[in-house]
Amino acid sequence: MDALIYTAMSGAERALRGQQVHANNLANMDTGGFRANMELSTAQTLPGYGYDDRHMTQLQANAVLTRQGTLKATGRELDAAISGDGFFTVQGPTGEAYTRAGAFALDPTGTLTVNGMPVLGEGGPITLPEYSKIAIGQDGSISIQSPGAATMQSIDKLKLVKAEAAELTKNEAGLLVARSGQPLASDAGVLVRPGHLEGSNVSAVEEMVATMSLNRTFEIQMKLFKASDSMAEVGNRLVGG
Repeated sequence: MDALIYTAMSGAERALRGQQVHANNLANMDTGGFRANMELSTAQTLPGYGYDDRHMTQLQANAVLTRQGTLKATGRELDAAISGDGFFTVQGPTGEAYTRAGAFALDPTGTLTVNGMPVLGEGGPITLPEYSKIAIGQDGSISIQSPGAATMQSIDKLKLVKAEAAELTKNEAGLLVARSGQPLASDAGVLVRPGHLEGSNVSAVEEMVATMSLNRTFEIQMKLFKASDSMAEVGNRLVGG
């Protein structure tokens, strides 16, 4: 009977945690470049003698859904999107981080940023001199036309990386980082779509279906709680009688 209580409590906790994950995904459905979170859990036996038939849910490290979102043409010179697999590299609060967001901007010092974070190139943060025209190439190269010049000149290249979903996780700031803790190497095979932006890869339909399924799961766990309470009451009467 107490084994049933452990199972019901663990299942209810997992349902609540799962609802939080999917609610966060829905809240970021319109966030450019956002990668949906996936909630993972496994069953584990409680340690200790006599607890082999009591099971709890063990929450796993968060996983990230890496499928591509919808690309939208903007025509803006500083907008870029990844075509296929890959990520842009930014300087996060604790080191290198990775993103699919490509709505680049310049801060007052001329540093290329995205969401307020410096964008990294081959030699570190990319800082642009004064220019009259700028272009981002499919290979991530950044070219500018200086005031008064007649031709474009390549000055830096975006650091583009590629990683499997299992190699990535999100840190406390919500940025993608390598699970190994080591910076990812540049990948020349990553392609860029200049003048485009990628939307979130969250599917509203999938998130709503998952949320409804978790709601039903939570209701079942609550019924199990009530059933275990009823069985305990009957047991107490039998023992007391």
